[in-house]
Amino acid sequence: MAIRRLVGRNLKRYREAAGLSQEALAFECGLHRTYVSGVERGVRNPTIVVLEKLAEPLDLQAWQLLVPETE
Repeated sequence: MAIRRLVGRNLKRYREAAGLSQEALAFECGLHRTYVSGVERGVRNPTIVVLEKLAEPLDLQAWQLLVPETE
């Protein structure tokens, strides 16, 4: 799986588990909602700094967004 899709899937999964909308997460991160949407869809290529911003409100470490989900 492409790394951008993996990050996007993980971000969406963790965001939904936290009960946050894309808009609420974007507000917490200081990002635009459409940027968060693009990351979740795998069309944006976030920097490591942005990964850290996205992970913080979800009580995650940035590296956790890079780990494939185990089934």
